[in-house]
Amino acid sequence: MAIVSPNFCAPYPIDLGIVRKVMTITDGNFAVTDVNGNLLFKVKEPLFSLSDKRILLDASDNPILTLKENKVSLHDRWQVFRGKSTNQNDLVYTLKRSSMFQLIKPKLDVFLAYNKEMKECDFHVKGSWIDRSSVVYAGKSDVIVAQMHKKHTAQSILIGKSNFSVTVYPNVDYAFIVSLIVILDDINREDSKD
Repeated sequence: MAIVSPNFCAPYPIDLGIVRKVMTITDGNFAVTDVNGNLLFKVKEPLFSLSDKRILLDASDNPILTLKENKVSLHDRWQVFRGKSTNQNDLVYTLKRSSMFQLIKPKLDVFLAYNKEMKECDFHVKGSWIDRSSVVYAGKSDVIVAQMHKKHTAQSILIGKSNFSVTVYPNVDYAFIVSLIVILDDINREDSKD
């Protein structure tokens, strides 16, 4: 199921490594690699900006998606657009919390751009940084499309990095899954500040 592009779908499971760099000024805050360590994506976050958006770049620094948080929403609403755009014509999906009151395990609903009424989600995400895992499901079903596991090592904590491994199931858009994880990480970091 191509959400961003069929170029990011494979007929077999894809295992990704994601490293979140805590203290960095250049080269992005996230690095996403394949099992061989080849860079696939990186995420640029604004250093000092009034706008809360991140840009998912491919290994050649081409913008794939712009992830923009709506700061006035009570549901942690995010909109994701193609390339560097924030134009509604380029909307790929909207993500929001299933409800306003979620303390430990956020549940997120994803609505693709064509699903304008947002009555039934196209995907949902359940998980927690406390449990060190999250799962992405198709619609409101129990059909898993991706699973993420967070792992800490003493070295990763000392050098300011958080490590994740993600298994993206066959024929699922892995750029889409990476964008969900970036948003989930941001929401969990915001929750831990409260």
